[in-house]
Amino acid sequence: MRRNNGTGSGTQKGLIRRMKPMKVYLSENAFMGLLLSSAEVFKKESLGYLLGYRLHDRFIIEYAFSLQSARRKRRGVILHHRDKKKIEPILSKFVKLQIVGDFHSHTPYGDAKGIPVPSTEDIEGMEKDNLYIIIAINELNSTKIWKENKDGSISGSMGNFFFKISAYFYPDVNSIPQRSTIYCPFPPGLKIG
Repeated sequence: MRRNNGTGSGTQKGLIRRMKPMKVYLSENAFMGLLLSSAEVFKKESLGYLLGYRLHDRFIIEYAFSLQSARRKRRGVILHHRDKKKIEPILSKFVKLQIVGDFHSHTPYGDAKGIPVPSTEDIEGMEKDNLYIIIAINELNSTKIWKENKDGSISGSMGNFFFKISAYFYPDVNSIPQRSTIYCPFPPGLKIG
């Protein structure tokens, strides 16, 4: 949903405002949900909803929960419309939280490692104004501390896996997904190893 910010759409200030990347704040619950959902079905893709709320320039993600009825494959995951119809009426009763997007994982396939970049199929399935989180999960080669990366992602290792998490905002059907910066204070405090 776009708001009129009082500036003309042709002004430089208006253009800068629209092009500013969205920020994504992950709660501890959401962070844990992303990791566990991805690790649980490793070698197949995870899929789930992001619950939270959106402010003008940011998403606050309170929960990330896995969709158990999704059909998982090594290179894709499918959720049928009938399954969505079961849970969306329940979620609509939670006034303070909304579905603001979804998440899924990318796993290794053959010699290729999982990377947190949307595939062509991912982009085709994106809807305007939604947030999309992609979790690359690969088998651990060496322990890495959790850190915020220059590209706006976060990464680190836990258990037997190395994770790299990226977020994308899809502002308009005529645009490409925009990478968003993730802020999560919880990984640095985790005891790893």
